Amino acid sequence: MAVKHGGEIGSRTATIDRKSGFCESTSVFYSKREPTALPPNRFLDVTTFISSQPHRSKTAFVDAVTGRRLCFSELWLGVDRVTACLSALGVRKGNVVIIVSPNSILFPVVSLSVMSLGAIITTANPINTSGEIARQIGDSRPVLAFTTCQLVSKLATASNSNLPVVLMDGNRVTPNGEQTHENPVKIVGSLEVMMETEPSESRVNQRIDQDDTAALLYSSGTTGTSKGVMLTHRNLIALVQAYRARYGLEQRTVCTIPMCHIFGFGGFATAFIALGWTIVVLPKFEMAQLLSAVEIHRSWYLSVVPPMLVAMVNGSNEIKSKYDLSSLRTIVVGGAPLSRELTEKFVEIFPTVEIRQGYGLTEMAVVASMFTKEETERYGSSGLLAPDVEAKIVDPDTDRVLGVNQTGEFWLRSPIVMKGYFKNEEATASTIDSEGWLKTGDLGYIDSEGFVFVVDRLKELIKCNGYQVAPAELEALLLAHPEIADAAVIPIPDMKAGQYPMAYIVRKAGSNISESEIMGFIAKQVSPYKKIRKVAFLASIPKSPSGKILRRELVKLTTSKL
Repeated sequence: MAVKHGGEIGSRTATIDRKSGFCESTSVFYSKREPTALPPNRFLDVTTFISSQPHRSKTAFVDAVTGRRLCFSELWLGVDRVTACLSALGVRKGNVVIIVSPNSILFPVVSLSVMSLGAIITTANPINTSGEIARQIGDSRPVLAFTTCQLVSKLATASNSNLPVVLMDGNRVTPNGEQTHENPVKIVGSLEVMMETEPSESRVNQRIDQDDTAALLYSSGTTGTSKGVMLTHRNLIALVQAYRARYGLEQRTVCTIPMCHIFGFGGFATAFIALGWTIVVLPKFEMAQLLSAVEIHRSWYLSVVPPMLVAMVNGSNEIKSKYDLSSLRTIVVGGAPLSRELTEKFVEIFPTVEIRQGYGLTEMAVVASMFTKEETERYGSSGLLAPDVEAKIVDPDTDRVLGVNQTGEFWLRSPIVMKGYFKNEEATASTIDSEGWLKTGDLGYIDSEGFVFVVDRLKELIKCNGYQVAPAELEALLLAHPEIADAAVIPIPDMKAGQYPMAYIVRKAGSNISESEIMGFIAKQVSPYKKIRKVAFLASIPKSPSGKILRRELVKLTTSKL
């Protein structure tokens, strides 16, 4: 059965297949979800939009370590006061403000305040080195920084002590912003004091357009140089609406995903606030703390990355004996593809918990997601295209547009697609074409019922004897072995074949599985060109905070030994 569609596809009406969402005349997949409504007011910032959303919830944030609570009225009063203090410090529309902090109930206070001024918030991962933070500071040129007492020295090294700093914890502020031996940077304020300061009437108000940049999030850099992704107020408002379509109001969840990452920033520092969720915040991921928080606060939802799910599967016997997780209904998985094998294992161990896989990028936070229990049973899929998303599947070698069940690069179009890369027109032009299609670099396909399957990264494909080998496919098979805790597959050079797959393996405790046993296990299941030709063992697989395998580090490790 087909349906007529009158979207932006030319002057004529096109016919779209109801099951897949595919239109043969345009070679475009259209979302099967109901479209969302975006506010028509052009002059609207995301903070004002979020604060205006109706709900009946009282508690916005809970610190899982200290027990401190921040109710919604305190949150918005704090945002108003911090915004006024930033204005008094000279922060203006278009200025960049950097935050270098672990997860905190005050992190969203900072980001919402900065964006409400029309300034731009940029987030730096607190585990980054001083050199990495220095490069981000050099690129984004912030006028002010928010950080913690523990991270001041790292920020001082990164910024050569010239960047004014507001401390997010404690009230230790040097008079007149002077530098001391204890404070190697120019401390100009305390966030706690700002949240208690009555606003003056002299605040500078500037009109904010939805197309103005609100946030500057840096991509992980796992496949190249890290770049600043410009997200507009419109992008973030559309993101809130996409979450509204997916989730209910006034739920309880635990945040252990880094708020500096799009997965954490988009949900816990932006969208869930608009939906009136109570968010229990952990400063970083520690399995025992996470499970205790779920038990104590009776959390209904968890958002995790695949390595966290792997840890729950591997430690399931101890987890089930020590923690009461009966409140937990749904786990949303993002950040990296989740294999069918891992999903099946988890569901077998925790049958009352739904696993909802999603797909997104820093450049486009929500691409596909799962809404219903029936959708979660499509193991290996990332769900259906999110509301208002259009997709094309393009052959990376010929640029030919493909159809249903054909694997190619995902090209995407949506109100959530980024504005571009900060101060990098060349990279922007090569990533977003003239019609607004975002070239993701992700390989996958959409099946006959509209489900999205992400196969691998375009740049991570192994070319063996002219055939393409997806590392993720082999990794999923390896993780199905009962003696393998984790795995990563990379290419190794070969004079004849060009490349062969090599596996790095983390054995489960007590296992002595050998290289030959692993190669034989895979050889029985794959075509000859996909066979693993070399195996090495590690204590852990290097990964980014979002759970993506850092293959470049493994390639460096391998080439240093060849």
